[in-house]
Amino acid sequence: MKFEDFIKKKLVRKGTPDKALAKSLLEASKNDLEYLKEQKITGKSARKITSNYYDVIRSMAEAITALEGYKVYSHEAFTYYLKEKISIETSKQFDRFRRIRNNINYYGKNIDETEAKEIIKSMERLAKKLREIIREKL
Repeated sequence: MKFEDFIKKKLVRKGTPDKALAKSLLEASKNDLEYLKEQKITGKSARKITSNYYDVIRSMAEAITALEGYKVYSHEAFTYYLKEKISIETSKQFDRFRRIRNNINYYGKNIDETEAKEIIKSMERLAKKLREIIREKL
């Protein structure tokens, strides 16, 4: 599958670049990350905090696509966008986190505190990379 396939399926819409949206999403993701870093990861909070970190990364991917005028309606489409426009490694990382989040949110998968901390560290590294990409494109 390719990113273009998502456009054909109307899961991505091409419009005009939206710098204001990208800036807003970047600022919101910064605030969300600051908030999430303040939260204590415990056995009870691990699932929710991990899922919320994914939401931040997805918002950053949305900011990147907005800068090119895309409105993406499928989380999976971000994976293909990142693969084709950024790097295969970035795409693989994003897709891994997307699957973890889906397992948590839709299939009731539980993760423990240690696993959550490891995943979150990786998500923070990806968030930093995506933030740099957004800033370069702005």
